[in-house]
Amino acid sequence: MESAGVLIFFALVGAFICAKARVPSGAVAFTVVALALFVATPVGQGVPDAVAGFFSAVDDATTPVLNEEGSGASR
Repeated sequence: MESAGVLIFFALVGAFICAKARVPSGAVAFTVVALALFVATPVGQGVPDAVAGFFSAVDDATTPVLNEEGSGASR
């Protein structure tokens, strides 16, 4: 598992270098690779569930407002 940490580190360094060189597509690509490597580790396996829970909470909070339910808001 130690090699995954090294790969994540190098992906983040690559993203930093691309960002300093003002190459946004390279920085995004390296960041996506680092995120994918992190999610593949045991520590990062909870990330997809946490993101899904966050979006579910945001959806539950915004649906009544967007559908104009409850608060008596008028146009």
